[in-house]
Formats: sequence, C-alpha cells, structure tokens
Amino acid sequence: MAAPPLPARPDPQLDAILGSGLPHELSYALGGPFHLLLPERFDANAAAFEGVLRAAGVEGRVYYAKKANKAAVWMDRCAVSGTGVDVASAGELRDALGHGVRGEDVVVTGPAKAEGLLRVAVLQGCLIAVDASDELESVLAQARAVARPARVLLRRLPPAQPHSRFGFDDGELEAALARCARAGDAVVMEGFSFHLSGYDPLSRAESAGELVELCLKARVMGLRADRISIGGGFAVDYTDAGHWERFLREQRPEHYHAGKSFDRGDFYPYHSPVAGADALRAVLAADDLAGRLRAAGVRLLLEPGRALLDRAGCTVFRVQGVKDRDGYGIVTVDGSSLSLSEQWFNSEYLPDPVLLPAHEPQGEPYAACVGGTTCLESDMVTWRKVRFRARPAVGDLLVYPNTAGYQMDSNESPFHELPLPPKVVLDTAGGTTRWRLDRHPLA
Repeated sequence: MAAPPLPARPDPQLDAILGSGLPHELSYALGGPFHLLLPERFDANAAAFEGVLRAAGVEGRVYYAKKANKAAVWMDRCAVSGTGVDVASAGELRDALGHGVRGEDVVVTGPAKAEGLLRVAVLQGCLIAVDASDELESVLAQARAVARPARVLLRRLPPAQPHSRFGFDDGELEAALARCARAGDAVVMEGFSFHLSGYDPLSRAESAGELVELCLKARVMGLRADRISIGGGFAVDYTDAGHWERFLREQRPEHYHAGKSFDRGDFYPYHSPVAGADALRAVLAADDLAGRLRAAGVRLLLEPGRALLDRAGCTVFRVQGVKDRDGYGIVTVDGSSLSLSEQWFNSEYLPDPVLLPAHEPQGEPYAACVGGTTCLESDMVTWRKVRFRARPAVGDLLVYPNTAGYQMDSNESPFHELPLPPKVVLDTAGGTTRWRLDRHPLA
C-alpha cells in the first residue's frame, strides 16, 4: 500500500533540466550520487528578502546562514552581491573570508564560542552575537589583546521560549548592558538578537518589538544599540495545501517499510501558507513593526538559511537494485540516507522523489521504499512506500527535489569509505546550461 502522494511544487526550470538527459550523463561521469545546485535561485531568493525590506522602508541586512549548506558557490555569490554571512565556527568563518566575504559582512552566532573564533572575529570586524556573561568577558579580553574594538549584539532569551538554552535572561541582560557601558572603547554594543524556534511570523514580530524597546533603553546608557537580529525561521513551502493536508490525515504505519511510524509533529511543515520573503513581509506588518523600526532608527538583521536555498538544488541517486516484497518493493540506491539528512531530526524528507528512467518505463505503477547502500537496517533514504509510475530498474535515477536547505550535507559521512556525493553547479545564464564541480576558489 503506497503512502499518500506528496509531490513537490511545480518547477518548470528543474523539469527542463531533468528532461534534458544531463542527470544521466552526470551519473555516468561521476560514478555515484550527486547534488545539483542552481545558484541563480539563491540570488533571486536573497533579492526577494532585500526587496521586502526596501518596500517597507526598513534599513536592514540579509545574512545567509552558512550551516544550511556547505557548498562554496553560495559564498561566491555572497561575496559578489554583498549578502552577509552568518557563521558559527572558525571553519565557517575561514571559509567565508577565503571566498572574499568581508569580515564586516559576517555575523558570528552560536553558543560558547571558542577563543580562536572570537579572536579572528574581532580582528576582522565581524559582528558577534554574544550569548552569555562569560562569553562577553572572553570577547572583551580578545578586544584588549588585539587592540581592536569588538562589535557585539547581546542575545536575549525570548520570554516566549523561556527554556531555550540560548541567550541572556532579563537579569543577566541588565548586567551585560552595564558591563558594555563600563568597557569603553573595547566594545561597540550595536544592539540585540534572539534565537526563536518555529516559523510563526507573529511571535517573531513580537520578540522583535521587544528588542526595539531594549535599543531605546540601551541608548540612554550611552550605547549605540541601532540594530536587532531576528535570526531565521522563514519557512519554505515545498508542496501545496491539499497534498499536505491529505498526507497528514491519511498517513499511517502500513504506508512505511517495516511499519515505521513518525509523529506528525516531528515533520517539517512542508506546506506553509506564508513562506520565504512573504514571511518577512508578515513579520514587518505585524503590530506595525516596520513603522516602529523606522521611528526608532533601528536596522533589521535577518539570517535565513533554508529560505535562501529554496528550489536551489536537488539530490540524484542511481538505482542499484530492486527487490519485491509483499505488496511493495525495496529500491536500493548508490548512496545513503546520510546525504538526505531529515532523519537527523527523527523524521522523513517528504517531497516525493522523481523517477528518471534510463529507458522507456514498462508496466504498472509500483510502490516502493528506498534504501541506502550501507549495511545498516536504519539506512533508509525513504521509509514510506512511494508510488512510482513504473517499477524502477537498475540504472534509473531517483531525484529528490529541493534538497539544498539542510538536506544535502548536514549529516554526510564517508561511511564504508564511500566518497561524499559531489556538488555540481549549473549555470543557466544566457539560455544555455553548463556545469562545473563546486570547489573552493583557492583549491
């Protein structure tokens, strides 16, 4: 019994690429699974967010959350366009700087940052989101050591999520503001940030409004406080409402291999009526946040990751074997679930894979789950029984759409000494399609 269908939203450009024969050529040339990247989509998504800020008359800055995908091409695009980058490790910072992103265009987030990361961040003029009192002292120590002022935001624990492990509570925040005021030229306290789980624009707007008030309070203490960061949390709309609601309503254990079950609350919200740049528009409209930002002279910083990668890539596996079971099949592909990382969240990547046959498909529709090539029972790329238009055959390709955001490489590992799937960058400018492997510019 097949699971309810959950097709990705129509994407004519990707359909044209998949129908061109290029994926089969790349599978033959590369000899294994691979990821396709569409950098023009990244550019368009970033431009859409910036357009919403301009339309609202709000001064602001978009920072790409680098953790969402490790590909070099995104850093190239940020360096050229001036899009900022959000990093949380020395490696991420080094990679951004190595691609030409300026330190002043980088925001450093994450908890309990290492001294080495803080030292480079201060030297390069990065904006540092400080998460705790001891971290603030480490930042000040690094600033004194290198004789450079540290640019900081103070991360507030949002009252709406009091059990979050990120940020200062109100008492700690009062002390941190006083410490910044005493630190003199060692620090430039530029404002506040928060880490808020979930995708509700109203909650994000409410927390942002509270930060605006904190900026006004901090200025009375002689601090600069002219910007706030609201992080990410801008949903991606992978499928339409009808398919999503039907899937949630009808899916049950018999739709999955081995009777696997998932809590519907563990699924990413694959349909969102307000997503991407439209979600930012909703945040700015709530309680006239845009007007409050303008009136207070406060800049709005945001750090989308998945939303900047919407429809900017897909993942391609080759079928290596098919076996029939009672009422469904098990397709084994030439990669593993480590290259489709939703299982990291005890969940399933839900947009249906697309079958690209090597030859004209024969036979009736066929329901199958998809297993990886490793020796682990748990290595299931897709637990649910997807209804394919025909029985997959060795040499066919399975394409997982819209995987650039958090899926491709968050969990990848050379398990069994299998090579990591390469990333292939497609350039579709000028009406032609050319490809190259994604590489660091200095490699």
